[in-house]
Amino acid sequence: MEYAEDFTGDFAEDPEFCSMIDRLREEGENAGGELPALFRELADTTDAEELHRVLAAPGRPLWAHEIAAFKLGLAGDRRAFEALVLLLNHRDPERCVSAAHALVRLGDPRTARAAAALATNELRVAYALLPVRLLASLRAPESVPALITVLERRLPADDPHWRVGLACVEGLGTLGDPRARPMLEAALPHPRLGRAAGESLARIGSAG
Repeated sequence: MEYAEDFTGDFAEDPEFCSMIDRLREEGENAGGELPALFRELADTTDAEELHRVLAAPGRPLWAHEIAAFKLGLAGDRRAFEALVLLLNHRDPERCVSAAHALVRLGDPRTARAAAALATNELRVAYALLPVRLLASLRAPESVPALITVLERRLPADDPHWRVGLACVEGLGTLGDPRARPMLEAALPHPRLGRAAGESLARIGSAG
């Protein structure tokens, strides 16, 4: 993280911020040419209004929106919410990780509902892994019902999105809600999910 450590301020102490900056720097360098001055300006600034102007401006590159939304999210500025939700469902999993990190710290009450909608959208199931993990970390009223719904769809043994199912199993174990017990029991025979389902059932039993 040599490059990210050059930046000052509270954000430089956040490991996910450093990871995001290094990733975006590498993307820019791999695309050829030098990074624009805006990159360093956004990485350095703590001015919420400047970040929001960049976020709201049309035609800005994705990396600019990502930096602005991430920093606003960590600062608790709810103007970042919509941009972070879009990034949470991005095809690039690293962008999803950064967005989830910022959404947790943003603390917007709409986050769980949005994550549940993304996780249960079967047309976007290939990108549902981070919304599922976010639901487990939020421990919101929407979390358990959404994870149960997604897990039920992942139970066929030939389902290609078994990693999403595994995240649901692990998340339900973390949440420890007895409502998950029937679906976790249904997952026990699954060749990829069974072991984790047994572990999650044990956690629910000990929690009860």
